[in-house]
Amino acid sequence: MRCIWLMFFCLMTSPLNASSLDRLGHSDLVLLGESRLGVLFWDIYDARLYVTDGIYDPNKPFALALSYLRPFSGSDIAERSIEEIRNQGSDDESLLVSWESQLKAIFPDVVEGDQIVGISDPLEGARFFLNDSFIGTISDPNLSRRFFDIWLSEKTSEPGLRKSLLRVGQ
Repeated sequence: MRCIWLMFFCLMTSPLNASSLDRLGHSDLVLLGESRLGVLFWDIYDARLYVTDGIYDPNKPFALALSYLRPFSGSDIAERSIEEIRNQGSDDESLLVSWESQLKAIFPDVVEGDQIVGISDPLEGARFFLNDSFIGTISDPNLSRRFFDIWLSEKTSEPGLRKSLLRVGQ
């Protein structure tokens, strides 16, 4: 009986599975890597990177899923995203203000257990989902690339998380 409960728990807490990817139109994506972001004593989110053919290529569709372990306002998510983009070298303040406005329009408040999935597709831009429900699109390829670079660029502020997502050196 204990084994059945454990399997049930694992299935219910699986953040993104084949049926979710099917519903989001990307059943061809497979899990490449995963990691947990923690800051000091707080766990922030679990991140998972899904890619085409088991290889990360920013010019092919991929999905980044963040499963939140604590609540955040959508405004805080957008502001922190822009701060990370700025720290990676983007310094056009008027463009950053415009991008922040776009992100604030997409990202809702989240609570523990919510999942935001961003799907990057070079032909369509980036689409975002909260718990499998569509929440918005980034059509600007530069913003889309910069947004995902927060986790996937060599300039990320979290190199350990990046290595785990990309399975670098593993």
